[in-house]
Amino acid sequence: MPNPPTTQRQSAVIPVRQRQVCMVNSRSGRRWVIPKGNLEPNKTAGEVALQEAWEEAGLVGILSPEPLGSYFYEKAGLTCHVLVYWMLVTQVGDDWPERTQRERAWISFPEAVLRAEEAGLRELLRLVEKRLAG
Repeated sequence: MPNPPTTQRQSAVIPVRQRQVCMVNSRSGRRWVIPKGNLEPNKTAGEVALQEAWEEAGLVGILSPEPLGSYFYEKAGLTCHVLVYWMLVTQVGDDWPERTQRERAWISFPEAVLRAEEAGLRELLRLVEKRLAG
């Protein structure tokens, strides 16, 4: 089923290390989010997720082979449909493209669930936490 023109497709990543998740603040500084961005021509959703992890949070890692799921949120009159992966972080950079625009925070999964505004994202955070608990 094709997306209606008012839907923006995005890809995102839940970055994980040592049972913590990394969240970044939105550019406005009002919300805590996971690294995400619009899908781009000639790039897979996974490639976009890895790119956003680096650009927004300075993180490099191993991406899950398949997406965890997706969620929707509203932004500037558009409905954004976000395909979400999780990533085991292998490198944390001291400098990254959006370092001056965003704060990065390593927090527990329960804290991340409290900070996330979208119900769908909260569900995906809980799913990753359960998978890590084994």
